[in-house]
Amino acid sequence: MSRYYRDGKAKIQYIPKKGDVMDTCATISNKYVCCNVQVIKTVSNCPFDCSYCFLQDYLNDGNTKVIQDIDAIMANVHEKVDREPNRLFRIGTWELGDSLALEVQTGQAAALIERFRDIPNALLELKTKSDVVAPILTLDHGQKTVVSWSLNTHAVVNAEEHKTARLADRLAAMKAVYDAGYLVGVHIDPMILHDNWEIEYTDLVDQLFAHIQPDHLAWLSIGSLRFKPEMKKKMESNFPGSSLTAAEMVLGDDGKLRYPKPIRNQMYAHILADLYRYLKPETLIYFCMERWDMWQRFFGEGPHYTAMHYGHLYPLPQSIEALDYHFAQSITDRYPHLNLPKPTRSAYGLPID
Repeated sequence: MSRYYRDGKAKIQYIPKKGDVMDTCATISNKYVCCNVQVIKTVSNCPFDCSYCFLQDYLNDGNTKVIQDIDAIMANVHEKVDREPNRLFRIGTWELGDSLALEVQTGQAAALIERFRDIPNALLELKTKSDVVAPILTLDHGQKTVVSWSLNTHAVVNAEEHKTARLADRLAAMKAVYDAGYLVGVHIDPMILHDNWEIEYTDLVDQLFAHIQPDHLAWLSIGSLRFKPEMKKKMESNFPGSSLTAAEMVLGDDGKLRYPKPIRNQMYAHILADLYRYLKPETLIYFCMERWDMWQRFFGEGPHYTAMHYGHLYPLPQSIEALDYHFAQSITDRYPHLNLPKPTRSAYGLPID
């Protein structure tokens, strides 16, 4: 990581909106099951310094930039969501930065929360590794915002997620927004192999559900460490104390390095077994950037069928659009008071049965 890149984390540059800021998540790939989440690129760069962060390879301009014109952002959002009133849009602000890390300075998340409250067919997702929640606790959010945390074990947080809130602080912040009535999201991603990883991930799950109950858990995603081959040297240069690049990895169809499939199978089986001790069958669990066969192994019928799983209520998604549709089904079924549009297959581009 260049000195310029790290210097750019220290100062916020406020910029006007230029062009579209709303788009589909850049990681979408037909080779993998993707959730079709939409993103609004309101912030670029992050004050945190995670050793596996793709921004160290992606950003050409290392300055921290924030779009200040909320009216322009929301006009862009309405332009997209108003065209498809029967579809539920899940819209995040986290693709190029942390959704809450800069909230005290910018107030951006609070402004978006208040605007999304009155959009009939959209949910806002704020994803963070911070504990900066005080500015949003008293807002009238109407449960139209999902406040999500990227969580990992103590060992990973301490060794690889530099400058982020420690695990205990993230969980305390999650409890605060849960108590404030928000829907909560959890992303156990990327799972990383390390000493005593089984014990540590079990402890992570136990700590999570000591702080919240599944009733306000909108969704939970699981994924494993992945990065492009060209990022490997940057990681080794920028984080010489990290051992992440020493692990055995294989190149996936999307051009990213991952743990071999048997290792991923072992990791996912372990974390899912822990999660199923707490979660209800209707809780929405999904893999982030995993192959179709991995979904079939854990969430489909057959020898690896699990009694409590995503496919327990909805069929295994056969396409990216189908998973998007199942998200809408899950949210509207579990939170009918939100008055979100009742999902129809045609609204998601699916053939009518």
